[in-house]
Amino acid sequence: MRARTVAFAHNSYINDRMKIMRRILIYSVLLLAMLTAIPASATEFDNESLHYKVMYKWGLVNKQAGRATLTLKASPDKYYTSLTARSEKWADRFFMVRDTLKGEIMRDGFKPVIYQKRSHEGGDHKHDVVRYVYNGARVTGQCTRKAWDNKGKMTRNEERTLEAYGTTVDMLSSFYYMRNLPYQNWKEGHVVTVNIYSGKRKELLTIKYLGIENVKYDKKSFRCYKIRFQFTSDGRNKTSDDMDAWISVDTQRIPVKLEGKLKVGTVRCFYTGTSE
Repeated sequence: MRARTVAFAHNSYINDRMKIMRRILIYSVLLLAMLTAIPASATEFDNESLHYKVMYKWGLVNKQAGRATLTLKASPDKYYTSLTARSEKWADRFFMVRDTLKGEIMRDGFKPVIYQKRSHEGGDHKHDVVRYVYNGARVTGQCTRKAWDNKGKMTRNEERTLEAYGTTVDMLSSFYYMRNLPYQNWKEGHVVTVNIYSGKRKELLTIKYLGIENVKYDKKSFRCYKIRFQFTSDGRNKTSDDMDAWISVDTQRIPVKLEGKLKVGTVRCFYTGTSE
């Protein structure tokens, strides 16, 4: 009976995991640009790859269910970013996940140019694209969304336009933007709000600074800024549960830990190393 219960919990987890991963690294999850005037060029990024393990915890169960790698390549005028995420072999039996996110970001002003998400989840294949157009403070997202079933038959082919005013990011460019924010100048409880695009809709992302904490795992210890994310459709109605992130206080500003709750259990992403 317990084996069936654990299998059900893992299945529920895998179904929800990538939605949360995209938001925190995922991620996003994990995610941020500001509507207020915080400079986007405080941190200059060099070529890097950040590696994460994704852990699922439910009661006594604490098992690695996936992994993700976030890569950045810098050119004189742009950053080229990508996120790859996959479920572990044991989890593939319940729900296979193979996702790739790619993006281009202007170095000047840290504005996203294009965002792409290719996902293979279960038997579905999806491809979302957002292309950005800037006109003063107005940011238009020209979006295409396509999907195919496991036999290769197209099940979705649609276009839509998203519009926002002020600094706007997506699930990938936001990961780097959040590393620029001046947490060292904020008091606990400080709150800011940003626009964030997916291929489907525009959301508001509220970021709350929760102070400094030490994070310990795998015989490592990190001193971190802790922040909390809230996603809403209009500033009031939540579109997902809150998520927490811990970002190192050193000059690298690496997201060390990310955590979100599922219908059954909790998912945690842990930084495991950097390669260049």
